[in-house]
Amino acid sequence: MDVITAVQKRRATKSFDPHHPLSPETRRVLLETAALAPSAYNIQHWRILDVQDPQPRSAIREVAWGQAQVTDASALFTLCADLKAWEESPARYWATAPQPVQDFLLPKLDEYYRGKAQVARDEAMRSLGIFGMTLMLVAQDLGLDSCPMDGFDFDAVARLIHLPEDYAIGYMIAVGKGVGNDWPRNRLPVRDWLHTDHF
Repeated sequence: MDVITAVQKRRATKSFDPHHPLSPETRRVLLETAALAPSAYNIQHWRILDVQDPQPRSAIREVAWGQAQVTDASALFTLCADLKAWEESPARYWATAPQPVQDFLLPKLDEYYRGKAQVARDEAMRSLGIFGMTLMLVAQDLGLDSCPMDGFDFDAVARLIHLPEDYAIGYMIAVGKGVGNDWPRNRLPVRDWLHTDHF
């Protein structure tokens, strides 16, 4: 599938076939390909929790307004951001870059983030958003459906998954085989949101 077709076909699927399996190989391809997404300073802030056990998924569903995709989808990925990733062995993010590039970027990385918690969070969330969109497009290419989710009690989910202190939940993505009850798309025309040169 080409990218344009994947974008056109992707929908926020609400109903999934609860009996559709997702093989370990499909999971691997899905996640490894999504991890090719760009991230700020190549930090790769994403920390993905693949919730496979039915018991915690049921508990998450209880704090997610009872949404069926939490338990019915073949996979439930909780996309979390490591807010301190920028200072965790930062040389590893640029290990394949030429030495002059490393010598320039590593001090800049520290300068950019240190003491700027909001900047670190904003950058991590942007990177997490790009990762998630990439994951959903890869899922579409693999013949799967997906649903990004933020309709849940973030604090409750954090407790259920034992979220580390320096992590923040961005959103969840359910992936599986949709049962095909999507309603027609409703998108604003370009003229309603595109401006040129200034507002």
